[in-house]
Amino acid sequence: MQTSKYMLANERDALWGLTVTTIGHEKIEPFESYPTKGHADGYYFDLEKGRTLNEFQLLYNPEGEGVFHSASVKETTLRPGDMFLLFPGEWHSYHPIPKKGWESYWIGFRGHNMEDRVKTGFLSPHKPIYHIGYSAEIIGLYKQAYEAALEEAAYTQQLLAGIVNHLVGRMYSLERNIELLSRSQAHVNMISKAQLRIRESLESSLTIQQVAEELGVSYSNFRKLFKEYTGLSPAVYQQDLRLQRAKELLSTTDMSIKEIAYQLNFESPDYFSAKFKSKTGHRPSELRNQ
Repeated sequence: MQTSKYMLANERDALWGLTVTTIGHEKIEPFESYPTKGHADGYYFDLEKGRTLNEFQLLYNPEGEGVFHSASVKETTLRPGDMFLLFPGEWHSYHPIPKKGWESYWIGFRGHNMEDRVKTGFLSPHKPIYHIGYSAEIIGLYKQAYEAALEEAAYTQQLLAGIVNHLVGRMYSLERNIELLSRSQAHVNMISKAQLRIRESLESSLTIQQVAEELGVSYSNFRKLFKEYTGLSPAVYQQDLRLQRAKELLSTTDMSIKEIAYQLNFESPDYFSAKFKSKTGHRPSELRNQ
């Protein structure tokens, strides 16, 4: 059983950065033939020959199992709760395991929003599969997109672009958090404690090395885990919080820039001003004048 909708986009829609081309859902029963019929030109493919699309597609299989392989990834199993991303110009083939069947949701799209994420390494043809498990939220977003496509009201492409961005962001964050939680919960708890310790000690001389010592872990290991969990090194995390605090003090107190610099443990007022401008684009004096 398959339901699908193909979308059109004009030149103005393309300037939004992302346009949707197709949305659909199918339920393949065990031993049912695959691929199903009814696909538009350019979408149907032979399992042996595979295919190459001129767009991205994001698929989610909440049930069933399958097989996927592409130009960049050798044949691998698709498990229940997997999402996988197809890339434009990338040969691929996939199908459900006959005795299992599957349920699949998909949405196709193109635009520089996604191309930029590939260029910056957030998304890659070498890592197309995301293990997120069963998610009613993800299913709800696909259904919301399909309903919007059927209604096809004014500015539907902009609405659908927002849903795609939500899907991609949710997929990315879900898998990352699942990976983190699947590791030692002690590590996750340790980083949470470190974040709180740093946040509560912005106006003290606490060093990152001292934080690592308090938590009973080597500095190098602590730094590696902290950056993996937060995306920032602990030193940058501490400095950015201090700069945020400096903005508050500049806006809400009469403290001099020199007093703020030393209260927040910067090496000197000049060093503080340089870091502040690098982070905000303005010197502390300019913010104070504003």
